[in-house]
Amino acid sequence: MAKTAAKYETVFIVTPEKSEEDTAAIVEKFTALINQYGQDVAVDEWGKRRLAYPIDDQTEGHYVFVSFSSPPDFPAELDRVYNITDGVMRSLIICRDE
Repeated sequence: MAKTAAKYETVFIVTPEKSEEDTAAIVEKFTALINQYGQDVAVDEWGKRRLAYPIDDQTEGHYVFVSFSSPPDFPAELDRVYNITDGVMRSLIICRDE
């Protein structure tokens, strides 16, 4: 039987070169996208933190954690949008279903 929805968690890091307004716009963009295709969305902004290792000569980034439920085909689309969005340094999406 095919899954109709699964639980996911995602973390993305916004480059510190973006202004506060640009960072807020990026966070809102992904929150709106996840709300459009998912349910039970919980957003937790961790703020600016030091990276474990430099990425593109940056040592800090603005971390955002989101948990949500969605159809199994949505995370691939979310990852595609992460990869083409200017300002997103890294992202990770994991399935939390056991």
